Amino acid sequence: MQIELLRGRQAECREIRSLLAAPAGGALLLHGEPGAGRTALLAYAHRHRAGRRLLAAAGLADEAMLPYAGLQRLLDPVLDRAHALPERQRQVLRDALAGEGCPDRDQLILSHAVLGLLAEAAHDGPLLCTMDDLDAGDTPTARVLTFVARRLPQLPVVLLLTAGNDTAAEAIPGRRLLPLDPSDSLALLTARRPGPPPPEPVLAALTTIAAGNPQALVDLAGTLTPGQWCGTEPLPAAPPTDGTLGRTYRALLARLPRDTQGALLLAAIAAADLANPTPTGRTAAVDPVTLGRALRATGSGVEALVPAEAAGLIRITTPGGAEFPRPLARSMIEATASVAARRDAHLLLAAALDGTGSRLRRALHQAAATDGDDPALAAELEDAAQAHQDRSVAATALARAAELSDDAVLATARQVTAARYAWQAGQPERAHALLHHLADATGALPHQAPPTPTGRSAAVLPMTPPTPTGHSAPSQPMASPSPAGRGAAGPQVTAATAGLAELLRGEMHLRCGRASTALPTLLAAATALADVDRESALVALVRAGEAVCFSGDHYRYAEVARRVQALRRDGDPPWADLLTTLVAGVAATLRGEHAHGGPLLRRAVALGGRLRGAAVTPTALTGAAAAGLLVAVDAAAYRLAEDAVDLATERGEVSLLPRALELRAMSEYWLGRHDAAAKSCQEGLRVARAAGQHATAGVHLGLLAVLSAVRADHDACLGHVAELGDTAAPGSRPYALAQWALGVLDLVDGRYADAADRLATLARPGTGRGQVLVQVMATPHLVEAAAHDGRTARARAALAVFDRWAGSTASPLRRALSARCHALLAPRGSAEAEEHFDRALCLHPADAATFERARTELLYGRELRRNRRPRDARDHLHRARQTFVLLGADVWARQTTVELRAAGESVGAPDRQAVRLLTGQQLRIAQLVAAGATNREVATQMFLSTRTVDHHLRNIYHRLGIRSRTELARALG
Repeated sequence: MQIELLRGRQAECREIRSLLAAPAGGALLLHGEPGAGRTALLAYAHRHRAGRRLLAAAGLADEAMLPYAGLQRLLDPVLDRAHALPERQRQVLRDALAGEGCPDRDQLILSHAVLGLLAEAAHDGPLLCTMDDLDAGDTPTARVLTFVARRLPQLPVVLLLTAGNDTAAEAIPGRRLLPLDPSDSLALLTARRPGPPPPEPVLAALTTIAAGNPQALVDLAGTLTPGQWCGTEPLPAAPPTDGTLGRTYRALLARLPRDTQGALLLAAIAAADLANPTPTGRTAAVDPVTLGRALRATGSGVEALVPAEAAGLIRITTPGGAEFPRPLARSMIEATASVAARRDAHLLLAAALDGTGSRLRRALHQAAATDGDDPALAAELEDAAQAHQDRSVAATALARAAELSDDAVLATARQVTAARYAWQAGQPERAHALLHHLADATGALPHQAPPTPTGRSAAVLPMTPPTPTGHSAPSQPMASPSPAGRGAAGPQVTAATAGLAELLRGEMHLRCGRASTALPTLLAAATALADVDRESALVALVRAGEAVCFSGDHYRYAEVARRVQALRRDGDPPWADLLTTLVAGVAATLRGEHAHGGPLLRRAVALGGRLRGAAVTPTALTGAAAAGLLVAVDAAAYRLAEDAVDLATERGEVSLLPRALELRAMSEYWLGRHDAAAKSCQEGLRVARAAGQHATAGVHLGLLAVLSAVRADHDACLGHVAELGDTAAPGSRPYALAQWALGVLDLVDGRYADAADRLATLARPGTGRGQVLVQVMATPHLVEAAAHDGRTARARAALAVFDRWAGSTASPLRRALSARCHALLAPRGSAEAEEHFDRALCLHPADAATFERARTELLYGRELRRNRRPRDARDHLHRARQTFVLLGADVWARQTTVELRAAGESVGAPDRQAVRLLTGQQLRIAQLVAAGATNREVATQMFLSTRTVDHHLRNIYHRLGIRSRTELARALG
């Protein structure tokens, strides 16, 4: 056990061993919260004392009022050596340890007596002295040991002290015991519980609950039920109150004055995070106004917290506020209090919030103090939650409203809404727990387990985003009500509520698990909702379409489109018209009917731009953005995706952010803003992981790999692919994106056959299987690889698909890429190839996607050089190199340099001496200028003023001893 408790304490153990091994003496104070492992570290020192004689004692709360009681227990084994002390020291020491006290004038004598006694005892061999819980015992002992600790370097004595904080023994070396990091927490948990480890989300949740406290982890591991360990039952909100840590906190709190205990409980409950009651590692602050009002109602004030601050439980701030620097302490203070004490505290806080405008917080405190049903308070909670911006707090309110409801049908509807809010807030495990509780309470919701964020099974239900209109799920029954009352027999869920729960499960499958398993669930939800909640049924089908595209089973999209068409009605609101039009357009596009699908998708984009009021939702905006990408209106798609990101952020709908960021990144890719696209993906990856959406996180990893590969950044690309690992199912979108990225790397490295083989297998045309849309995007790379490899049949087939799509759009970029592909497949050196290259350069936008234009210039220049037209080739290659340098695409710039040299241009490596003479910023400016950029272009690229660039350029000329841009280009190669 001791070894396990020392996980994460390697640095402290090394310091202890170093003290014990040194010939000179020393002292160390180990301080940290209860359960941090202080006693375990002393035991570690006892085991490794290597021949040192041991003197050990501990501060006892029962003896805190007995002066020098702790000192007497520590020194008792060596008191027989006191005869060697001077008479005066011996007498003062004897009086103090006999309970006769020590006057202030004799304190120095007593301290020297203790120091002399240890020196005498050390004549027989070095000593190790330890005093555990120094701050729990009597103060005179702590004062004397602190004096001794400062004077040990000349003696072979090591003194180790432990305390709750570093104020117990000042001015001696100390080490604070920090919370364990996640890896050590997980190792400790699994070591304490034999058998299979719990799923990753359970481990993560337990480490959060324990806040890195070793004893809390041990207590949790020993008390969890098998269902909690496996993730099929909700986890506790705090470590067990009857465990070792709970008993320690009870004892610590019992030593405080009664008014301090009451004030501390008020502060702990006032500081509780209503959105997430488990510790989060953040300092929990108390609102000073609310705390002040509640304390005044008890006849007390913030000064009552002073003893608790001295004990390290709370920190008093100004003016009149307080905070809990240790989140676990706050939760344990609340958890160890009696039910009656917690109820009284909640009522005091509710009264303190009366008239402050904190309607929801007040109602939550009232609810916490209420036993049994209270329909009026439940309605108040529901109403206040719907007006609250924080979805996590709203989930807490709706869950409590469900518990207070006296109508079982209404209770289940509120519980489903609570779970939906938790999912929107990015708390999938909490959504699971809410719906698991609902299933247990009613026995009516389906128990088929959806995947958790790691794909595990759990007998809980996930959550869905809000309905497209932005309203919450209906809390009133939308079908024939079941028998009222919680004790009524039979199902307690309406058809609408059951359908919404199924929709939540499907969404969780889609975002957190495998899309192939999400599809039947979403289709079943649409069936259940079609007659009672058409709006939600339509959302379920849109999500089903996303699942089809994600998994690559495009042949199944026809069924989705057919069912959406059946739900369509004349006079549908704009958002519904948008979604039905989107599905119809996507279905036609997947069939290759671009003449029919293009207009529908463009209409969806236009509808998205005209949405107003409640119709503007992230779901509708992302649908319109997806339509924009399919018809290549990249700027409009970017604006819609950006609006979706902003709206989801504003509303706190975290669950919708990863998808919106994915679409924004795709728009930025086509607009040639590769750096911006990478930032969008990185943000999407962070949010998706935090929200448990590992399937969506895989898409962002795949996109990051593609962006890195396009920039020829091998290490970054391979790192993203490795991070994706085997979590992406073959045929899925993340898998296809990873293959695309690896194919581009093959192309960059000249492995043309490998690149062509990899890129040609992204989809299987004619079967409706595979990632058709990803392969269309990757077609320019496939054609380039095939042109070098000589096997062009598959590339020509893919290009035919690309041409039909590009020709149906009004995008100059797509048409330019098509012309470039035809140039590469034309006979080498032919007029046809040159004609296609010229057409591609004419079509390339001048103000966007400059990277692709530079790639076309490079390929055209390479073609001309190989056809023995070096003079014509150099013009294209110079322009390509200049663009690559401006964009920071170093690998492509080097490849272009190689082509320039082969074309007879004198382009060498930069002069190393010249490079050393310039600062980093000067070198960057010099490289851009040498590549042909004007001062204005350099200023724009580096976010500087033109005047600043002029100034730097003059300094560069002076340092290098040159006078012109031509000389600068020579100096830098």
